Amino acid sequence: MPNPIDKRGILNEEVFTYKITKDKKVFIYCDNKAVTTLSGIRADAFITKISNADGKDAQLIMAKATGNYKHGNEKDCKRRV
Repeated sequence: MPNPIDKRGILNEEVFTYKITKDKKVFIYCDNKAVTTLSGIRADAFITKISNADGKDAQLIMAKATGNYKHGNEKDCKRRV
């Protein structure tokens, strides 16, 4: 049975990446394009969650942090060949 959270399997492709700066800001990228920046409490919460996650769980955390989670917008981040 497919996962109801990621029906199209987009998070299997690992389209999201992130970078943490020295001043604890988090930049989240989709296909190497910056899509959101987190700072303060949201950045701290993200860092805590992502440090214990890997693979698809990490992708889901980043998708939720971008705000495009389950709105259909996440398909815009598909890898273009």
